[in-house]
Amino acid sequence: MRALVQRVKEARVTANDDTVGAIDRGILIFLGIAKGDTRAQAEWLAKKVCHLRIFEDETGKFNLSLKDIGGSALIVSQFTLYGDCQKGRRPSFDKAASPEDARQLYEAFITFVKQEGIPVATGEFGALMQVYLINDGPVTLLVEK
Repeated sequence: MRALVQRVKEARVTANDDTVGAIDRGILIFLGIAKGDTRAQAEWLAKKVCHLRIFEDETGKFNLSLKDIGGSALIVSQFTLYGDCQKGRRPSFDKAASPEDARQLYEAFITFVKQEGIPVATGEFGALMQVYLINDGPVTLLVEK
């Protein structure tokens, strides 16, 4: 399971020209789910991203977490995080979980983030979406379990 985490000043996602999720200060999480991933991995990853100290304190150091600043999370499913570009010119997505399995773990991940007390907005699973963000820093991290 992979989470591409971006610290944002604001972010929103649209599908069919409708905004389906939006946040102000917080993190945008692109979530990739691989074949064989488990609920335990989803829970670990959710806790990890909620407690990552990627926000500055009064001295300018990364000492504050999403929970510490009272921020929100925008969670967007993204199977392309498991695109393999080693051979040829077209990525292979063989490592990505099936849509059925991925949806269950995506929804479990969302639940685990909410259980951490984080306000959550989401994209629309499986939809063609457009994501708009103001990356703060920029700060972008890849977290895997």
